[in-house]
Amino acid sequence: MDRMSPTDAGFYFAESENTPLHVGSVAVFEGPAPTYGEVIRLLLSKLPLVPRYRQRVRPVPFQLGRPLWVDDPHFQILYHVRHTAVPGPGTDEQLRNLAGRVLGQRLDLAKPLWELWLVEGLEDGRWAIISKVHHCMIDGVAGTDLMQLMFDITPDAHHPEPQDWTPQRSPSSVEVVAGAVQDALTQPLRQIAAGEGGPGVGGLAKTVLGTGRSLVGSLPTLARQLATPVARSLSGPIGPHRRWAWTEAEFDELKPIRTALGGTVNDVVLAAITTGFRDLLERRGSLRDGLVVRSMVPVSMRQENERGKLDNRISAVFVDLPVAEPDPVVRLESVRRQMDEYKQMMELVDARSIIAMGDFVAPTLLSLGVRAALGASQFYSQAVTTNVPGPRVPLYVLGRRMQSAHAYVPIAGGTRVSIGIFSYLNTMTFGINADFDGFPDVDVLAAGIRRGIDELKAVAGTAEPAAAATAPAAPAAAERPAPKRKKAAAR
Repeated sequence: MDRMSPTDAGFYFAESENTPLHVGSVAVFEGPAPTYGEVIRLLLSKLPLVPRYRQRVRPVPFQLGRPLWVDDPHFQILYHVRHTAVPGPGTDEQLRNLAGRVLGQRLDLAKPLWELWLVEGLEDGRWAIISKVHHCMIDGVAGTDLMQLMFDITPDAHHPEPQDWTPQRSPSSVEVVAGAVQDALTQPLRQIAAGEGGPGVGGLAKTVLGTGRSLVGSLPTLARQLATPVARSLSGPIGPHRRWAWTEAEFDELKPIRTALGGTVNDVVLAAITTGFRDLLERRGSLRDGLVVRSMVPVSMRQENERGKLDNRISAVFVDLPVAEPDPVVRLESVRRQMDEYKQMMELVDARSIIAMGDFVAPTLLSLGVRAALGASQFYSQAVTTNVPGPRVPLYVLGRRMQSAHAYVPIAGGTRVSIGIFSYLNTMTFGINADFDGFPDVDVLAAGIRRGIDELKAVAGTAEPAAAATAPAAPAAAERPAPKRKKAAAR
């Protein structure tokens, strides 16, 4: 029996009627579109690479243990792969509207937790794939590795014929309960004794001491954040519907900004997002001095030798986006300083051991704890911003080249907006997922992110003359020559 990790179980327990916790993407391809049957056969040939896609969640009675992954004896791929089309003329806006409806719907928790939609009818003969996978199955970084499920790196790749599959016997209720009780009694003891998959005796003490040092070191940051006014107008109850928008930038735009102004590409991206939230709050009449938008930024704890493993190994930091600051250079410097502080703090404690300590938490308490944390998130953070590095080489599906990809990150608790950043070839896309009622102006945020990039290009002196002439006017403080700063290696 394959039991969920504590982190994965937390995502599963956090699912609710208004909080579907799946990640997703929209990939657009050159035409012509393949047939539905071709896509089905391709997936059937690839499914053995990822057995989880034929498994469903088996809860443990009374939550005596974390849920199990078991083979679905009634697995039917025709249920998981759908076929649809957008009406003419097949614009990007029509695709975004369709994707927003599809991605906003919950997955069936009684079946394997994924769906794929083949979308035809896009202009210029293009087509798209909308994919959904529950967060308890996979995290963003591992998800990039799993693109091998159906993507190829050459247009003429050979695909094996689908093979017959026989599901393993599902354990009885008695076996499930007995296994949960046994794990509850022995797993912590095994980890303490051997340190396998967790901190161990010495590691546990080291983790506790390291956590204490980290907390002490983070007290100034925490005190500053608690005293800083946040944009609470962005937080609130979440409904069942979503709005989705996207924008994009080229790496060739971002790297010169980093070189001229300092920081990393990720710092530049967060600074551009800050401009987007600034424009949004200004349009709403909610911008005031000293205000910040606090964003949770997930951080991968996955090591190089763990790439491709099917579980979530993530932590998070909280970054105050200085939306009230009119100078884009100062905004970038503020983001850079915070990220540098977090990097130093993360080195003081083994975050992976903290995640592994979830094995010591009773599943019922884990469920309640995750829900309580999500409910309280609206009082601390107003956004989620996650950056998933994608492939820098062309990808193909059935010989068709992928043109672009856009990430979908779920929202939960009182955090009404998330920004999923995905890189492919030389392009970085920003997929913005927002509560339907809370963000009727989501397009203002998307346009503001793009404006933030153009603004930083102008300040850094990297904008072309034509682009600079049409770009929105930058604040007077930004018109002075860019200050020389020590360069930092890109992350």
